[in-house]
Amino acid sequence: MEKFIVSARKYRPQTFDTVVGQDHITTTLKNAIKSGHLAHAFLFCGPRGVGKTTCARILAKTINCENPSKDGEACNECHSCRSFNEGTSMNIHELDAASNNSVEDIRSLVEQVRFAPQAGKYKVYIIDEVHMLSSAAFNAFLKTLEEPPPYAIFILATTEKHKILPTILSRCQIFDFKRITLQDTVDHLEGIANKEHIKVEETALQLISQKSEGCMRDALSILDKIVSFTNGEVTYENTIEHLNILDADYYFKLVECMLNQDLAGAMLLYDDIDKKGFEGDMVLNGFAEFIRNLLICKDERVAGLLEVVESFRQRYAETAKRTEAGYLVSALNILNEAEISFRSARNKRLHVELALIKLCYLHQAIELTSNGGTLDKKKVVDGPKSIAFRNITPLAQGIAQNITKTTNAKDKKTEAKLIIETPTPLPTPMVEEKKEVYKPPPPPVTAVETKSPAPTPVNGKKISSLNALRQKIGNGSGVDVIADKPLDDNSLKEAWDQFIINLKASKNPAWQSFETARLNIKDNNSFEAIVTNNINQKFLELERNKACEFLQAALQNRQLQFIIVLQEGVIEHIDTDRPLSSKEQYQKIIEQFPLVKELRERLRLELDY
Repeated sequence: MEKFIVSARKYRPQTFDTVVGQDHITTTLKNAIKSGHLAHAFLFCGPRGVGKTTCARILAKTINCENPSKDGEACNECHSCRSFNEGTSMNIHELDAASNNSVEDIRSLVEQVRFAPQAGKYKVYIIDEVHMLSSAAFNAFLKTLEEPPPYAIFILATTEKHKILPTILSRCQIFDFKRITLQDTVDHLEGIANKEHIKVEETALQLISQKSEGCMRDALSILDKIVSFTNGEVTYENTIEHLNILDADYYFKLVECMLNQDLAGAMLLYDDIDKKGFEGDMVLNGFAEFIRNLLICKDERVAGLLEVVESFRQRYAETAKRTEAGYLVSALNILNEAEISFRSARNKRLHVELALIKLCYLHQAIELTSNGGTLDKKKVVDGPKSIAFRNITPLAQGIAQNITKTTNAKDKKTEAKLIIETPTPLPTPMVEEKKEVYKPPPPPVTAVETKSPAPTPVNGKKISSLNALRQKIGNGSGVDVIADKPLDDNSLKEAWDQFIINLKASKNPAWQSFETARLNIKDNNSFEAIVTNNINQKFLELERNKACEFLQAALQNRQLQFIIVLQEGVIEHIDTDRPLSSKEQYQKIIEQFPLVKELRERLRLELDY
């Protein structure tokens, strides 16, 4: 029995021309080989399974080929190429950085670099998954990577370029590999199937390409599994069954039920899907992708973004024509929210069914909103509408109208008079009449008629009510003016204590500060409240207004004010009885008994106090 080799290894590209989907990189490398402009360090980065390690091996074989072709390809016939294909070449060294990521591994690699190749031009060192190296290993590799021997070439491969130190990136030529397109993957799989004499359907290969997500190694692995599962015949049905993919036909039926508002049909269809073992989150995710494809089909300019099986393209286009874009966007929003909250839902099936119920009646909700129904929250405006503004009259016209209204109001309200007219007697020759400048009367303030005793005319002239009141007060007719009483110590102390009693009754903590304050009269209308610390000062400032109002009323002095003065008091030091220290006890003893000091000096004793 012949030993089986998986397709990913058996059909690994051996030349640059056989590399799939990376023409921008293979062309650059071939031109560099032909012109002899090879860098000493390369960095190949990109997704998994797109040909990074394969291109590194092809480059290592091609630069050591004894008879390269004119287009920069290896001949695969010389001793170097044959030893490379058989895996016995001594000019290539591969290191897996995922399992050899220590400083010692890099140091051993650096020691090997010192030895020149026995056969061939270059020694190539391929370090795969280089992002797994530790920081110390990177630092140990820096100097050799920057200035290697002329025969040494380093090729680093990684899937996570952002984890590599910038000092490493600056020393390498960076090549970014891209995902392999759907059509390139289908063509490559079809070529392998023809070589292996496998019957395949193109729709099945398209489905495998979608599942691989641009990774050729995954696509070849899936193809090997399905071939083993189907005994050499790959069809669309058995591919769907093996990959556990929900057929798009179910999604087309779901959309038909929702457009027709057929809730019963949608629930029965989901029950059939659930019985086949598909999880709810897979259904929500697949249906959201289906709705996205329908939305793309609405515009021909983005038709290239539609990656579906060719047999369904026409069906997608027909369904998209019968579906409104607003409905699709709203459906995507509902499915996205349902998928996000699916993990936290306790009843998974009910959660999916609620999303389907919303989708079934989504069209009706949109119609209610657009028709201005009673349940709408967002009203759709058919066209632009003008905004109704309040009419504003011109400035000159408005002033004229206000003057007219004021004049009419004065005519109607003739009862309210602020100017009292009295009959003017005939002038006598004995009295000289003084000329007085006419002053216009003030505008009317109120329309209420006030009755007051008519003032007596002065020299036969009319006087205003305010002047009459002043004249009345000046003559002392019935109006007593109260004078402010000057301050004295006894009355101030009594009023101050009464205010403290009021503070205590209201449980105001400021009463203590008022009680400790000392009063000092400065003049008849002001005094000082002297405090000894900042706390008492703040309490007095908080209650200053209330205290002034109370004292003004109690002392009958409307101009009374007081000033808060902060005067730090003298801190009294009180000596307290405390135990003496060892040193103080010794000093007290030698004061009473001087011989003790003499004895200590003769014996040369040292005291530990």
